Amino acid sequence: MMPPSQPSCPQQADSTASRPDTSAAPAVDLTVIVPAYDEEDRLGPTLEAIRAHLAADEGATAWELIVVDDGSTDATADIAEAAAATEPRIRLLRTPDNRGKGHAVRTGVLASRGRRVLVTDADLATPIEELGLLARSLDAGATAAVGSRALPGSRIAVRQHAVRELMGRAGSRLIRAAAVPGIRDTQCGFKLFDGDKVRTAFARSRMDGWSYDVELLRFFHQRGWEVDEVPVRWSHQPGSKIRPLAYPTVLADLVRLRWHAADPVRLAVPALFLLVSFVLYGGLWGGLGHSYLADSGSDQTQWEWFFAVTADNVAHLHNPLFTELQNFPLGVNLMANTAMLGLSVPLAPVTLAFGAHVTWAIVLTGGLAVTACSWYWLIAKRFVRSRWAAALGGGFCAFAPPMISHGNAHPNFLVLFMIPLIVDRMLRLCEGTRPTRDAVLLGLFLTYQIFLGEEALLLAVTGLVLFAFGYAVADPDAARAVSGRLLRGLGIAALVALPLVAYPLGWQFLGAQSYHSVLHGEVGNNPMALLEYATRSLGGDARTAASLSVNRTEENAFFGWPLVALAVALVVRMWHQPRVRALGFTALAAAVLSLGRTIPLLGTDRTLPGPWRLVGKLPFFESVIESRVAMICVPALGILLALACDRLAARRMRSERERSHRRLGWAALAVALLPLVPTPYRTVEREPVPAFIADGTWREHVRPGRTLVPVPVPSPSDTEALHWQVRADLGFAFPGGYFNGPWGPDRIGIYGPQPRPTSELLRQIHETGKLPAIGDQQRREFREDLRFWKADAIVLAPETNGAALREAVTSLTGTEPRKTGGVWVWDVADPKSSPSGV
Repeated sequence: MMPPSQPSCPQQADSTASRPDTSAAPAVDLTVIVPAYDEEDRLGPTLEAIRAHLAADEGATAWELIVVDDGSTDATADIAEAAAATEPRIRLLRTPDNRGKGHAVRTGVLASRGRRVLVTDADLATPIEELGLLARSLDAGATAAVGSRALPGSRIAVRQHAVRELMGRAGSRLIRAAAVPGIRDTQCGFKLFDGDKVRTAFARSRMDGWSYDVELLRFFHQRGWEVDEVPVRWSHQPGSKIRPLAYPTVLADLVRLRWHAADPVRLAVPALFLLVSFVLYGGLWGGLGHSYLADSGSDQTQWEWFFAVTADNVAHLHNPLFTELQNFPLGVNLMANTAMLGLSVPLAPVTLAFGAHVTWAIVLTGGLAVTACSWYWLIAKRFVRSRWAAALGGGFCAFAPPMISHGNAHPNFLVLFMIPLIVDRMLRLCEGTRPTRDAVLLGLFLTYQIFLGEEALLLAVTGLVLFAFGYAVADPDAARAVSGRLLRGLGIAALVALPLVAYPLGWQFLGAQSYHSVLHGEVGNNPMALLEYATRSLGGDARTAASLSVNRTEENAFFGWPLVALAVALVVRMWHQPRVRALGFTALAAAVLSLGRTIPLLGTDRTLPGPWRLVGKLPFFESVIESRVAMICVPALGILLALACDRLAARRMRSERERSHRRLGWAALAVALLPLVPTPYRTVEREPVPAFIADGTWREHVRPGRTLVPVPVPSPSDTEALHWQVRADLGFAFPGGYFNGPWGPDRIGIYGPQPRPTSELLRQIHETGKLPAIGDQQRREFREDLRFWKADAIVLAPETNGAALREAVTSLTGTEPRKTGGVWVWDVADPKSSPSGV
C-alpha cells in the first residue's frame, strides 16, 4: 500500500516519471503493474510469485511486469533491478521522489503495452492466482474487474484490527456514496482493466494519492464502461501504509477533483436558481428586520412567530409540539399547525443567534432554490439527457405561478425539495435493484416531509396516484410488472415511518388543542384561472388575478393559455410515450379536481357538479383548499417542458423544413414561458414595535405566569402582538392569536381562538368604530375573561378606531389608562392572584 498524496495534473506526473517510448514496442496480452514504496522486505517474493504464475501459462499469454519505484529510500529499486536482470519481461520505472500510489500506477499504466492491465499491490494481499476470476469478467464483456472483500463469496484469511476494519468500511461507504455508486469495495488493490480504456482514463486522471482508485472507477462509471466487482481471497499483510486520516483525505481529494472537473452546467444551474431566488426576495434581504412582504397578509408575522417559539422550545428543552404563549391558557397545538418543525428545529441556532426574520428570509430564498435544484436533479436523472432541458423543467417546477404565489406567505408549499427525492425512491422500488434499502429510505423521507408539510405531501401522493393510474392505463404490462415490487416497498416504508411519526401525529389529532378538520368553505378554481396570468408573473394583471382568486397567496393555477395549449400539443406530439400520456392525464385530472365542488359554465350562470364532491369527503381531504390541487399540475408540466426542450436540443435537422420546425418549437416555448417569468416580491416597511415592548417596560406591568392583553385581542386579522412577543424574547403570553385550533363540541378546526365575550366586543368596536352600550353584564363578562386569561395589563397601541376602543376599555375597567412607551396601559392585575408558570 502507498501513502496518500495530493492531486496534481497529469503533465506534472509525467514530467517526473521515467517513461520509455513504447509506441514502436509490440503489444502484449497482459501487463502487470506493481507500485512500490519502501518494499524491500516484500517485493522479492511478490515478483517471484507473479513471474512463476505467468510463466506457468507461457504458451497462451505474452506478458510484461512493470515495477514502479516511487522514490523509495531503501533497497526496493535494487531488488527490482535484480529481478529484471534475470527476466527481460520485468521492467523497472523510477520516480525521483515519493509522489504517491496514484502517481506510481499512472506512470506504469501509461508505459504499459498490454491488451489487459492488472494492478496489484506489492504485498500480494490478494494472491496472483485470483487473476483468472477477474479475467473471466473481461471475457464476458466487462471493461474492468475489481477484486472485492465485501461481496458474498470473498474469503478473508487474515483480518485487520477491528478498529481499522470498521474505519475502512465506514470510509468505503462514504466514498461509494460520494463518487462510485454500485461498487462496495473500491480500495482492494487487485484490479484488471481493458488496456486501451485504462490508459485513456489515466491520461485524464489527476489524483496522485491512493484515492486514484476512486477517480479511476468514477471515470469508467461516467463513460458507461462496465465494471464488475469480483469476490476474491484476501489477507491482511502487516506494514500497511494507510493511516486513519486516509479516508477523509480521499474525500477531500474528490471534492477538489469534482470542482476542477465539474460540468459547467452542473455548477451554473444551482447558482442560477439561487440568484433568481435572491432577486425575487431582494426587498426582504435589503431590509432585514423591518421589511415585510406586502402580499403576505398576516402570515409573515405568524411564520416568524413559529420559528421563534420553536427555537425557544429547543433552547429550553420544552415540548416542541405545544405552547401556551398564544391563546393563553388553552395554548396552541404546534403539530396541528404549519410550524415546519423539519426546518424550524434545525434552524433554531440561526433563529436564536440572528432572529426569526433572518430564518424567514433563509427559508424562503433557500427553499425556493433547493426545490428547483431537487427537481432539476430528478428530471436530469430520470427523464432527459440535456442538462439545460432539465434546468428548464426544474426551474418551472419551483418558479411556476402557483409556487410564486405561495412564496408570499406559505413556505410549507414552497420548500418541496423532498418531493423529488420521494419520487425517485419510488421509481427505484419499481426497478427492484435494492428494494429493502430503498424502502427504508423512502420511509425516512416520508417521515421528514411530514415535518415539512403534510398538506404538500398529501397533494404529492395524490399526484403520484393519478400518474400511476394514467401509466397503468397507458402501459398495463409494465404496470403489472412493477406493481408487486412497489407495493412491497411501500409496505416496508410504512413500517419504518409509522413508529417515527406515531407520537407526533397522535399529539396532532388527539393532543391538547387538537381538531378534526378546518372549515374554509368552497374555494375551487375558476376555469379561467387556468388560462390567465398571476399577479407576480411578467404577463400578469393584478385586477384580473384578484377577480379569479381568494387572495395573492392562493393564486393556485394561472398557467396562461399559451402554456395550456402547448401542453396539449406536446402530449399529442409525444403520445407514443406512456409516460407522456400519464403526465398529461395527471395534469388534466388535477386541473379538473381543482375546480372544486361545482364547475361554472363560462358565459352562463349554470354550474356542473365537480369530482371534488367525492374526493372532498375523504379523510384529510376535507381540510384541503381544493384550488391548491392545481399545484399537482406544476411538476407534470415541468417534466413535459423538459422533454420537449430535450427533444429540440437533441434532434439533428438536415432539411430546411426540419430546421423551421425546430425554430417553431423554440418560439412556442418562449411564447408559453416568458409571460410566466416571476417578478420580485413587493415589500413594505413593517409597523415599528412600541417602545413599551421594545425597551422592556412591559416587565413592570406583567408578572411571570401572567398575561398581557392587547386591544383588540389578537386574531388572524390582528397579529401585531405576535411580533411584539418575538421582540420581547417571548417573555409574556397573551390570549387569542393566529393559529388553527378547535371550536365547539365537535372540535371543528377554525382560524384563531374560540371567541369570548370581551374579545368579540372589542373586535366589533375595532371594525365598526361604534361604541355599544356597556352595562353590568359586559363588565361581569369582562372580569370573568380577565380571570380566565390571568391578565395583568391591557395595552392599546395606535390603532384604527383607537379612540372608541380606549373609551370602551376605560368603561369596562372603570379606570383611566396611562400613556407610556407609545401605548395606553390599564393595569388590571388582581393583587390576590398568585402567578403561576406559563
